[in-house]
Amino acid sequence: MENLQAYDVTLLPLLVAIVAGLVKMGLPKKWAPAASVFLGIVIGVIYVAPQDPKQGVLVGVALGLMAVGLHSGTKNVVESTKKE
Repeated sequence: MENLQAYDVTLLPLLVAIVAGLVKMGLPKKWAPAASVFLGIVIGVIYVAPQDPKQGVLVGVALGLMAVGLHSGTKNVVESTKKE
């Protein structure tokens, strides 16, 4: 199993931006995490590991969940600094 390369981590902000764009276009916010995981799987299978679909799905789920965490963590920091 290949490791996630350093340049593959740059997919996280891209994934966050795509999902944010989908939310602005009308996707309900409650579906954003599911969309992130789904798009992560698509990216994982098509870009990260096209030679091994199982690995692509596993990496894609990890990318999607990391993107959800990145968005959530950033949002919480921004909201906490606004309160101060």
